Amino acid sequence: MAKDSGKKLVASNRKARHDYHVEDTYEAGLVLMGTEVKALRMGRASLVDGWAGFDRDGELWLEGVHIPEYVSGTWTNHTPRRRRKLLLHRRELDKIAAATRETGRTVVPLSLYFSDGRAKVELAVVTGKKAYDKRHALRERQDRRDADRAIAARRRGED
Repeated sequence: MAKDSGKKLVASNRKARHDYHVEDTYEAGLVLMGTEVKALRMGRASLVDGWAGFDRDGELWLEGVHIPEYVSGTWTNHTPRRRRKLLLHRRELDKIAAATRETGRTVVPLSLYFSDGRAKVELAVVTGKKAYDKRHALRERQDRRDADRAIAARRRGED
C-alpha cells in the first residue's frame, strides 16, 4: 500500500490567531490510538479548547482537543477528549518550556493535519491579545477588504 503524499488538513483553530499573538510555531507528532486515526481520516476534530502543557517528566501533552469517537468502532473506541502525548525533539521541548515559563505565554494547537500519512499538529507559543488589539485587527481587515472592493470596482468601471 502506497503512503499518502503531501499535506491533508483535518482541522484548524482559526480563533487562535484572533485571540493570541503567535510568537513561535512548531510541528509535532501525536501518539494516537487506531480509532483516533480513523476518525481523523474522516476529517473530524475540533481544536477550539485545545492547549498543551508539560507534566512532571518534562513531556508535552495535548489536552482539550476533541476527536469524536469512530462511528464503526467497538468497545476499543477512544475517549474523545483524552490527553495525547506530543512528539518533539528535546531541543524543541526545552525551547517551549523556557518560553512558557514567562508570564502570559501558553501553547495552543493551530492546525491538525496528515503529512505523508502521519498525523501532525502545528503548535504555537502565544500570548493573549487585549480586547483593543482584537478590535484593531478586525478594523484593519475590514479596511483592507473595503480597499480591495474599491479597487475592483474601479477596474470594472475602466474596462
